[in-house]
Amino acid sequence: MAAIKSADVIQSVADALQYISYYHPPDYIANLAAAYEREESPAARDAMAQILINSRMCAEGHRPICQDTGIVTVFCKVGMKTQWADDMLLTDMINEGVRRAYLHPDNKLRASILADPAGARSNTRDNTPAVIHTELVAGSGLDITVAAKGGGSENKSKFVMLNPSDSIVDWVLKTVPTMGAGWCPPGMLGIGIGGTAEKAVLLAKESLMDPIDMPELIARGPSNRLEELRIELYEKVNALGIGAQGLGGLTTVLDVKILDYPTHAASKPVAMIPNCAATRHVHFHLDGAGVAHLPVPKLEDWPEVTWSAGASARRVNLDTVTEEDVRSWKPGETLLLSGAMLTGRDAAHKRIQEILERGESLPPGVDFNNRFIYYVGPVDPVREEVVGPAGPTTATRMDKFTEMMLARTGLLGMIGKAERGPAAVEAIKRHRAVYLMAVGGAAYLVSKAIREARVVAFEDLGMEAIHEFVVEDMPVTVAVDSAGTSVHQTGPREWQARIGKIPVKLET
Repeated sequence: MAAIKSADVIQSVADALQYISYYHPPDYIANLAAAYEREESPAARDAMAQILINSRMCAEGHRPICQDTGIVTVFCKVGMKTQWADDMLLTDMINEGVRRAYLHPDNKLRASILADPAGARSNTRDNTPAVIHTELVAGSGLDITVAAKGGGSENKSKFVMLNPSDSIVDWVLKTVPTMGAGWCPPGMLGIGIGGTAEKAVLLAKESLMDPIDMPELIARGPSNRLEELRIELYEKVNALGIGAQGLGGLTTVLDVKILDYPTHAASKPVAMIPNCAATRHVHFHLDGAGVAHLPVPKLEDWPEVTWSAGASARRVNLDTVTEEDVRSWKPGETLLLSGAMLTGRDAAHKRIQEILERGESLPPGVDFNNRFIYYVGPVDPVREEVVGPAGPTTATRMDKFTEMMLARTGLLGMIGKAERGPAAVEAIKRHRAVYLMAVGGAAYLVSKAIREARVVAFEDLGMEAIHEFVVEDMPVTVAVDSAGTSVHQTGPREWQARIGKIPVKLET
C-alpha cells in the first residue's frame, strides 16, 4: 500500500463535509418518502413534504440542508500497517479539512463552535476543532466516517445508569416524550448499552452512522436480542404519536440503532442520542491512492413531492399586524408571513436582558414593539443570495427570556421550531401573544421566502447577531395561540390515542 498523504486526508475530509451539507443519505430519503406516503396526520405530512422538497433543493443547489451545519464528529480506524507520507498529525489533518470545508467560498457553512464554553464562549470562526475518535485496527489504510451533528438534536441526548434489573424499554418510553421536538423528528434514535458511562454515550453516537434498515429487519425478522429490542422500541416509540416536528402523527422515528458492550455486574449504563431530519454522515477509505471518491446521488432518488400552504392559509402583513389580529389566530392554522421581522437567539437574548437590566436603551434598529422575532442563526449568503439557509432554531432555549421580552419590549410574537415549555406558554397566555412554528430541517426552502436581510445589532456575535429580514409568504403554523393552547400538546395526545386503536404495525 502506498503512503497516505496528509493533503489527501485534508481534502477528503473537506469534500465529505461539503457533500453531507447538501446530500442526504439515500437511505434516509427513501425511508422518509415511505413514511410520508403512509402518514395520516395532515400536519405531520405537511412537515415531511417540506423536508423532502428542501432536501432536493439542496441537492440541486449545493446549499446546506439545515442552517445548523453542526459540530463535526469524526470516527477514524487506522490500520496498524498504515504508512504516512509526512509527519502531520491526523488530528491536524482533520481540523484543516474542517476549516477548508466551512470556509468554502461557494458553499460557506455556518461556524457554530465556541471556545471557552464555560466562559467567554467565543466563536472559533471556522467550526474547528472537530470531535475525533481514533481506533487502531488490523491491516492497512484509513477508514473515516465524517458526521455533522446539529445542536438541536445533540442537546436532546440522554444518559442514565440503570439498575441491572431495570427495563431499558421503560426508560426509553419515559424519556423520549421529555425530549420534545427540538431534535426535529422524524429521525433516528441511537442507543448505547453497557461499558462505562462514556463508552455507552460513544456507542450511541457511533450507532447513528449505520444506514436505516428497519423495514428489512422487520421483513426478515430479528435474529438476536438486540434486533428484537430495536423492533420493539421502533414500534413503541412511534406509538407515542409524537410525529414529525412533534405535531402528532404515525412516524416519530425511522429507525432505532443499538450497540452494546460488556459492563460491570453492578451497572447498566444506557445512552440515547437522536439524529434529526438533517441526518448527515458519510464513510470513505483512503489507501494512499489519492483523495476519496464520494458517489453523487441521482435526483431520481428524491420523490416528486409538491407542497402548498392551501387555500385556507391566512396571509399576514407583519408591518401592519395588530394585537387583535394575533388573538384571532387559531392553533394549527397556517399563516403566510410578509413584511419585516427581527431575528435573535441565545446570545442576543442574553445581551438584550443585560442592557435592559442596566436601564439602557436597545441599539438603534432594535425595536420589538408590535413586531415578531425569529429564532434563527442563518448561514452566510453566497452568489446572488440575500441570506443563506435560515431555518428556525429550538425555541425552548429562549423560554427563560420570554416573559422579559413580552413584558418589556412590546413584542407581539415569536417564530421558532418545536414546542415551548410551561413557563413560556404561560407568558404567552398572560400577554396574549403568540408562538409560530417553522419547519426544522427545511432551512433552504425557508430562506427562499426572505427577500432582504441586514445585520442591525451585535455584529460581533457572528451568526447570532440580530438581523432584520423582509419576508414574503413565509409559511408558519400557529403553535401556541394567545389563549395558551399548544399544538405540541394536543397533536401528540390525539395521535397517541388514535395509534392505540390501529390494529396493524406502523411498518409492513
